[in-house]
Amino acid sequence: MPVQCDASVFVFADANQPRPHNLVFFDLQPTDKSDTMEKMRVLVLLGLAAATVNAGTADHRYKQSEHIELWVNKVGPYANPQEAYEYYTLPYCAPKTKHHPDEEEGRFNEWKIQNIGEYLGGHALRHSGHDITFDVGAAKTEMCNTNPLTNEETIKFQKAVRDRWFYQMYFDDLPVWGMVGEVLPASKSAEGDFAFSEKDDRDRLDVLLEQDSPLSEQSDWKEYIYTRRNLVISYNKDQIVKVDLTSDPKSLQLLKPGATITFILEVTFEATDEEFHSRFDRYLDHEFYKHPIHWFSVFNSFMMVLFLIGLVALILLRTLKKDYARYGIVYDLEDGAGDKDVDEDGKPLLAGEKEDSGWKQVHGDVFRAPQFLPFFAAMIGSGWQLMILTLGVILFAVLGPLHGEVHEERGEVFQAIIFFYSLSSIVSGYMSGKFFKMYYPTSTAARQSTSAKGGTPQWQITTALTVFLTPTINAGILSIVNAVSLSYGTINTIPFLVILKLFFIWVFISVPLCVAGTLMGRHARLGAAGGTGGATENFPCRVNAIPRPIPEEVPWYGRPVGLIPLAGMLSFGSIFIEVYYILTSLWNYKFYHVYGFLLGVYSILTLVVGMTSIIVVYFSLNAENHLWQWTAFGSGASTAGYVFLYGIYYFLFKTQMHGFLQITFYFGYMSLIALHLGMLCGTLGHFAAGRFVRAIFQNVKVD
Repeated sequence: MPVQCDASVFVFADANQPRPHNLVFFDLQPTDKSDTMEKMRVLVLLGLAAATVNAGTADHRYKQSEHIELWVNKVGPYANPQEAYEYYTLPYCAPKTKHHPDEEEGRFNEWKIQNIGEYLGGHALRHSGHDITFDVGAAKTEMCNTNPLTNEETIKFQKAVRDRWFYQMYFDDLPVWGMVGEVLPASKSAEGDFAFSEKDDRDRLDVLLEQDSPLSEQSDWKEYIYTRRNLVISYNKDQIVKVDLTSDPKSLQLLKPGATITFILEVTFEATDEEFHSRFDRYLDHEFYKHPIHWFSVFNSFMMVLFLIGLVALILLRTLKKDYARYGIVYDLEDGAGDKDVDEDGKPLLAGEKEDSGWKQVHGDVFRAPQFLPFFAAMIGSGWQLMILTLGVILFAVLGPLHGEVHEERGEVFQAIIFFYSLSSIVSGYMSGKFFKMYYPTSTAARQSTSAKGGTPQWQITTALTVFLTPTINAGILSIVNAVSLSYGTINTIPFLVILKLFFIWVFISVPLCVAGTLMGRHARLGAAGGTGGATENFPCRVNAIPRPIPEEVPWYGRPVGLIPLAGMLSFGSIFIEVYYILTSLWNYKFYHVYGFLLGVYSILTLVVGMTSIIVVYFSLNAENHLWQWTAFGSGASTAGYVFLYGIYYFLFKTQMHGFLQITFYFGYMSLIALHLGMLCGTLGHFAAGRFVRAIFQNVKVD
C-alpha cells in the first residue's frame, strides 16, 4: 500500500558524548488504517539501519572522512568564572558549510541535548557549523566573513577584549579554550609583530588599569581580535587523544566600526603514540594538586589527630578515674575496705557524706530533651543525610577507574549528588524520627492527647521540618542566584524544565523516602531493654521533673561561648589546606581529581570534630551546664564559620572576581557550602558527644 512520508532529521546526543547520533525519523502517515503492520515494519528497519550506521561511535572511534562535531560552549571574562554567556553572544560568524546552509535550516541552530548535571554545571553546547571530518594526513581550512561591524557589535568585541574574555569549545568530548583578543599599543600595527606571552600581556594590562589609563580613541592602547585559529588534532589509529587550539598572534586585527572580519579555522591532524585512556591527563594539574605541601598538610593533620586522641584519652581517663573513685566507691564499715577520702580530722568519709560536684550533679538533667526538639531532630537527620551523601559521592569518585573518571564527564558529579541525595533521604527521616522518639513520647496516647488540645502532633512537625529543611535552604539561595543570573542572561541560569525535573525527583523520590524513614525511626527499638515508651526508658539516668538551674559564676573554659570557637578553630586547622584546593577547583578552572586526598581529609575531619566536641561537652558538664546538646552541635558546626571566613579571604586576596553577578554567585555558593558543612559537622560533634555522655553516666551509681 502507498505510504506518505515526511522526512525530518533529529539529533539525539548521548549525555556523555559531544558527538550526536544522527537518526532519520519519518513521520509515517498511512493512507489506509490497515497499513499499521507495514508502518511498524518500516520503523524497525529504519531503526536497525540507523543503529548500524552509528555503530562504534560511543567509544570515540572514527573512520576515514567521518564527521566529528565541534561544539561551542561559552564566552566570558576570565576573572569571573560564573559570568559565562552563550558563544554567539559576541558577533562571531559561522562558516557556510553543509551544516550551516542558512540560519533557518542549518545545524548551526542545533543545541546539544544535555543531562541535568550538565545544565547545573553551566554548559550550553551549540553546534559550531564547522564541517570537520576525520581526514588523516590532510589539512582543512574553513573561513567566514562577518558583515561590516556596527557600533554596537564593535563595542561588544572591544568590551570582551578589555575584560579578557575567553571562549570554550568541545571537540570529541575534549575541552579547548582560547582568548577573544588582546589590548596592545596601536604602534604595533605598523610593525606587524605581536609576539608576546600571555602572562606579560596580563601584567601590562594590570599596570594600565591601575594607572586608570582610559582605553579611548585618543589612547595608544587599542583592542585587537584574533581572527585565525589553529586546531591541531592528535590521533592514535582511529581515536583522538589530544586537541590543541591556538590563536595566531599575527592574525590580530584592530576593532573598529565598519570593519569586516574574516575568521579562519585551520584543522590539521598529527599522529601520536599516546594512549586513548590517558588523553585527559594533560588537563589535570598534577604538579599543583600533588605538590609536597599537599602531602605534608595531610600528614600533619593526621599527626594532629593522633596527638588529639592521645591527649583526650589521657586527660579524660585520668580525670574520670578520679571522678569515679569519688562518686562510685562506697566505704564499707564492716570490713574496713573502701574509699580513702578523709575529712579534716583524718577520718574516712561515708558515701553519703561526700560532697558531689562537677558533672555528676547534672545526672537528672543531662538526658533532658534539647530546646526546640523537632527542629533539632530535623537538623540531626539532615546532618546524617549529608554525611552519607558526602561519603557516597567521594567513594563514587574514588572508584572512577572502574566506572569512568568523574572529571572526564561533564556534570557527572552533579548527577551523583542528586542520586545520593535522593536515596539518602531515608537516612534523614530515620535518624530524625529515632532521635525525636528518644526524647519525646510518640505513643498513640501522646498523639491523641496533643490532638485533643487542638495542636499539631510533634512528630508530624518533625517530619515536615526534616522534609523541608535542606531543600528550603537550597531552593532559597539558588533562587536568588538564578534570578540574578537570569537578569544578566548567562548560561549558568538553570532552565525551567531542569527545575521541574528536580522538583519531581524531590517529590516522588526524596519526600516518600524521608517520610518512610521517619516512620521507621518512630517504631525503632530503643535502649537496652527495647523500651518504646517515654524518654526515661532510653537513658541510664532518670530525668528530673524540674530542671536544675545552671550556675552563672563559671570560668571562661566552662562557658560554651568560649569553648565553641576554639573547637571550630582546631577542626578548621585540620582541613584548611584542602579547602584551598577545593576553592581553587571551583573558581579557577582546574579539574579536581585527588579524591583520595579528600577521603583522607574527610576521615580526619570526622575524628577531630568528634574529639573536640567531647572535650567541650566535658568542660561544660563539669561547669554543671546540662544543656550539652546544642553545645556539642555548635562546637562541630563552628567549623563552617571559619570556612566561610576563609572564603571571604580567598575572594579578596586569591581571585580577581568583581561585579554584582560574580559576587552573588560566589557568596551564594559559599553560603550553601558553609550551611551544609555546619550541619554535617554539627551532627558529627553531637553524635560523638552523645556516645561519650551516655558512656560516663552508665558507669555512675546514682541513688
